[in-house]
Amino acid sequence: MTEKTEIYGYLPEEKPELGRLIVYALQQVIVMFPATITVALITGFQVSTTIFASGLATLCFILITGKKIPLYYGSSFAYLSAVSAMVMAEGSAEQIASWQATGILPTELISKAQFGIIMSGFVSIAAGLLVKKFGKETVEKILPATITGPISMIIGLTLAGNALSDALPAAGSENVTAWTIVALVTLLTTVLFSIYLKGFLGQIPLLLGAACGCITAGLFYMGGANLFRSISDEALNSLATFGPFAIPAFSLPKYSWQALIGIMPIAIATIPESTAHMYQLDIYVNDVAKKKGKDMDYSLVDMLDRNLIGDGLCDMVSGLIGGPAGTNYGENISTMAITKVFSVPVLGVASVLAMIIACFTPLIKAIYGIPLAVIGGLEVYLFGAIAAQGIAIMIDKKVDMFSSKNIAVIACIAIIGLGGQYAFGGNIPFLGMNIPCVAGASIFGIALNALLSLGEK
Repeated sequence: MTEKTEIYGYLPEEKPELGRLIVYALQQVIVMFPATITVALITGFQVSTTIFASGLATLCFILITGKKIPLYYGSSFAYLSAVSAMVMAEGSAEQIASWQATGILPTELISKAQFGIIMSGFVSIAAGLLVKKFGKETVEKILPATITGPISMIIGLTLAGNALSDALPAAGSENVTAWTIVALVTLLTTVLFSIYLKGFLGQIPLLLGAACGCITAGLFYMGGANLFRSISDEALNSLATFGPFAIPAFSLPKYSWQALIGIMPIAIATIPESTAHMYQLDIYVNDVAKKKGKDMDYSLVDMLDRNLIGDGLCDMVSGLIGGPAGTNYGENISTMAITKVFSVPVLGVASVLAMIIACFTPLIKAIYGIPLAVIGGLEVYLFGAIAAQGIAIMIDKKVDMFSSKNIAVIACIAIIGLGGQYAFGGNIPFLGMNIPCVAGASIFGIALNALLSLGEK
């Protein structure tokens, strides 16, 4: 390996020497870990299956894209409200009580969610085919910022009740003071870490904030207030156990109309994010190539169609074995931008490491032991950040807020989404059907924007 390569990093097709390869790969796993396991803990999906699915889907993405796009696939927060609404609509009182007690959804409900997740893959694939056929601008015409921005906002805001109910104990609960303080410590440290930490540590504020919350809970435990949870081997539903290792609990999808209409449209919100990541990558990778005096044989932006198709197929892979829907991770892109390591082989090794870690039972049990107060503290920040990102999308795209058309689309999406959550508990009664509020708002917003766009140039 030449000194020049060591200074300026690695392009997608380049492979570091073995020692560095493993270190860089482990770093990518650590970066994706907090968000991926948080999605599992909030939704009730099996943590081990979720981590395994992220690794397997990333491997598939690498193959689908011809080993040319350095992106890591992980669980997406965009689907949280849709999964939550589906569970409340489809789950029995017994199933919901089991979820609240163990932190894991009953297999039947996970299977129904899997169906919606697999079907959501078709939305990303369709977007990729449209880009391939008509060009990159097609996505923005069908899904302008006036749609994707408000959808991101309501995805975060409809989960506000979930965040506070986890962060604050119910009336009559034990250890009220300890619970509240742990949630506050988790929230404030996560916010401070995300603002003030730089470099690699700045990429893992969720992990560090959760660690601070757990340490605080540990201090209260020594004082007699136990906030930690425990989970049995039976609840993990592992397929087979080999000492400290166990094969994750895989499950098959089960048809659900509620999951179809509730989860499938959420892919609309991840398409602009995935598109933006490609533009970011193109800038970073071309900068490294320029400094190394090399020419890229291909343009990453020109592979946007393959990226979207890969995203959709990864949703199907994850959904097929029992993992949540996802998208490529900005955290991993930021890490690559800092380290200048855009090597696809590094991400391949990272995905294999993730699948191995998913089988390590002691770690999985430790994750499930995290107090609900810590999860709630993270949720307050995360769900608010999702809503804020919706505003950022509209600012970035310079949406004209004095346009009557734009105001009409944004207003309808916001009120249908939020009104459906707080007036009807997440599912809007419409013509004899119960339409999940985020899905209903998304579909109505797209239709209204198309109608108001008739006659425009």
